[in-house]
Amino acid sequence: MIDEKYREAASLLEKAVPMIEKTGVKIVGLKDRYAKIVMPLAPNINHIGTMYAGSLYILAEFSGGVIYYVTFDHTRFYPIIKEASIRYRRLAASDMTLEVSLSAEEAVEIEKAAEREGKKDWIMDLELKDTHGEVCSLVHGTWQLRKFPDQN
Repeated sequence: MIDEKYREAASLLEKAVPMIEKTGVKIVGLKDRYAKIVMPLAPNINHIGTMYAGSLYILAEFSGGVIYYVTFDHTRFYPIIKEASIRYRRLAASDMTLEVSLSAEEAVEIEKAAEREGKKDWIMDLELKDTHGEVCSLVHGTWQLRKFPDQN
């Protein structure tokens, strides 16, 4: 379920990057510090009929931008991804779902540090699951919150 205050943002986030929009990714849950995102199997089918590995990576990488939007002050900070590794555990033969969240404590710590230092890393470990709830891919990534240069 998408909280009313984020309904318009969900649509904008899905279209923010043309390459991501082409995957058909959908934000299906969005509230403060939480997102649930679905990557449809079609049009992301590879040569053997399962989900293209690059689309799985896009799902994971995209989650950092989505969680940023519902967690941090997007008028003062922006996110980047510093690194991510993905482990493909089993073939993804259906739509894939990813849930991501940050605690209020984590969010405050990250934002305060970015305010002081101009930037702050945060780490997320993510599970990409098929429609049966089976984990198909594991992602370990480092995202960074950065203060806009003109912010004092």
